[in-house]
Amino acid sequence: MEHCKNFLKFIRPAFTITLVLMLICGLGYPLLMNGLSGVIFPDQANGSLVTVAGKPVGSEHVGQEFTADYFMKGRPSAVHYNTYTVNQDGKEVYLDGSEFAGLASGSSNYDPSNPALAERVKTDIAAFLAAHPDVKPEDIPTDLMTASGSGLDPHISPDSAAIQLPKIADASGLSTEVLEQIVEDNTTGKLLGIFGEETVNVLGVNVGIAEAMGLTQ
Repeated sequence: MEHCKNFLKFIRPAFTITLVLMLICGLGYPLLMNGLSGVIFPDQANGSLVTVAGKPVGSEHVGQEFTADYFMKGRPSAVHYNTYTVNQDGKEVYLDGSEFAGLASGSSNYDPSNPALAERVKTDIAAFLAAHPDVKPEDIPTDLMTASGSGLDPHISPDSAAIQLPKIADASGLSTEVLEQIVEDNTTGKLLGIFGEETVNVLGVNVGIAEAMGLTQ
């Protein structure tokens, strides 16, 4: 009996501290931070959603896969930006018809010497040149042929945006001047003017293109 009392004497403080810390760190702190973020940064806390005609069409921080000729294309994605549809058989498939592997992020993680990486880049270069016959292979910006680590990067470089504009202008009927303004409106400069690089948000550009073409009405 005495041993039991001694055991409870030592275990009670440990149990109490564990319970209190669990309530503070596991419940109180997350609720406080979530509440503060919702008040101070409501847009970011709710996913930085991009809306068109009052309806959300995506997040400005998550890329999407676009196939129409009048839309700007992003970087290659090993997960196809999780953009999928349902085919006639009721199966979920990526836009190229391959089987949807489920929501995910990440890259193929190929080593630079991996033949599969060289083949993928070779195929993508050929497809880009076929869609842009006036472009030379050496003029294709590197980021258009390299996948991001997450496979969900919504950004490309200004050069990658500019090289696509002639084809988009032909397909959309929009002038180059209008398209250049849309790109400029969706370009983010370097952080504090010195850190990082200028980036163009592909989803933002394509929303602008759709609005200019009257597709969102």
